[in-house]
Amino acid sequence: MIRVTAPGRAGLIGNPTDGYGGSLVCCSIKERAEVTIEPADQLIIENRFGQTTLKWENDFNNQGDYFDIVRCILRYFKLYHLKAKITTTTTIPEQAGLAGSTAVLAAVLSAITAYAGQRYHSYHLAELNRIIELNYMKCHCGYQDAYMTTFGGLNFLDFRGKEYYKQLEKEQYATVEPIGQFVTEIPIIVAHTGVKHHSGQFHKPLRDRWLEGDSEVVNAYKQIIDISREGKKAIINNDWDTLARLMNINHEIQDSLQSSGEQNSYMIKVAKANGAQAAKLAGAGGGGTIIALSYEPERTKEALLAAGAECFLELDPGASGVTVEYIGEEAQRRVVATGE
Repeated sequence: MIRVTAPGRAGLIGNPTDGYGGSLVCCSIKERAEVTIEPADQLIIENRFGQTTLKWENDFNNQGDYFDIVRCILRYFKLYHLKAKITTTTTIPEQAGLAGSTAVLAAVLSAITAYAGQRYHSYHLAELNRIIELNYMKCHCGYQDAYMTTFGGLNFLDFRGKEYYKQLEKEQYATVEPIGQFVTEIPIIVAHTGVKHHSGQFHKPLRDRWLEGDSEVVNAYKQIIDISREGKKAIINNDWDTLARLMNINHEIQDSLQSSGEQNSYMIKVAKANGAQAAKLAGAGGGGTIIALSYEPERTKEALLAAGAECFLELDPGASGVTVEYIGEEAQRRVVATGE
């Protein structure tokens, strides 16, 4: 058996410029997606919603259900005759703006490639993740999720040269700069509203405006990119007052382009009225999750709970990215094959 896990993430500053050649600071959360793959007599996919068996080529087409992520990866590699049982689970809230579906995709992708005896470095895996999410899942998102679920940790991410989607072999690799070693404690609260959204649907209208050269969107994202680089410095210096100021500006700019969603806006207002110096989206809007920078975390959390927060999630600056573990006979075969 092979077991793979991958973390969710929360965007601290710079979102959503990852789809526009921008830069961000992003941190993993403790919640992770998990996938196991083991030999079977047929191809079986299992998750908390049930189980399905793929027998014919048509079975690999998207069905609009929770098995589609696995179907897409199998279809990409043309693994129509694979015999295995693939089981997915996750503790990341679904459709919460925390890269939950991308973390599942990252874990499944690494599990299937490991099972097939293929080895890719992290940059290639992140780009494969994005290609499959865009072209097979039909999800219009940036590159942040693919890179964060693959690399993990607290990172400054630079996506210059990646303003437009390209074929895999023509994509440049992003810059991933780990900065977690400079931070002792981040005074950030991550609050999930319980409202679900589809990030691809949320991003696409702004993407269309940007592609058309809409000056309002183009100039706004240039400002957010500059803010993200200031935010990197503030985080490295543990200068939380400056980060709070930048987070608020980031939110104001993005909210002026497209509403964060009624529940998100309400939660952001509540957080600021109850001890938080700043609050913004953790990812895409229309539902999802907010982050708040607060020196009075208990006061802020209590108010957010009263305002309808479903749960709080913990940042994990030291989190590993995609992690592959070989278990049982599979581990023994790997030792024999590789000499490890």
